[in-house]
Amino acid sequence: MSIDELVLRYESGERNFKGVNLSGSYLNGIDLSGANLRGASICEADLSQAILVGADLTEASLVGANLSGANLSGANLSGAKLYEAKLNGAVLKGAKLKMADLINADFSAAKLLEANLYGAYTNGTNWDGAVMPDGNVHRY
Repeated sequence: MSIDELVLRYESGERNFKGVNLSGSYLNGIDLSGANLRGASICEADLSQAILVGADLTEASLVGANLSGANLSGANLSGAKLYEAKLNGAVLKGAKLKMADLINADFSAAKLLEANLYGAYTNGTNWDGAVMPDGNVHRY
């Protein structure tokens, strides 16, 4: 599916984009709030400043994606693959990241208040300056 088609369908009220392939796409600043992107392939995509409030990204592949400054409040990223993803400055308030692969991801200065990180794989993850689920700022 092309980005133009995705945007047109979203603006027409469609929210089910389960399994869509957007790998390598430029989606800077896109608003896909409430979209079902479950199992989507969004590797190496530029989603910086994107608005994904309440989006379902369960088991989505976001390997190497740029989500810097994105708003993922209330999003479900359970089981998502965020290996080497950039989430610096992202807002993840109330997001679900249960069992997500966050290995070598950059969460510097991200806001994770009330986020659920149960069972997430975090080896090599950069949390410097991130506001963690307990409200504390993580510092090395």
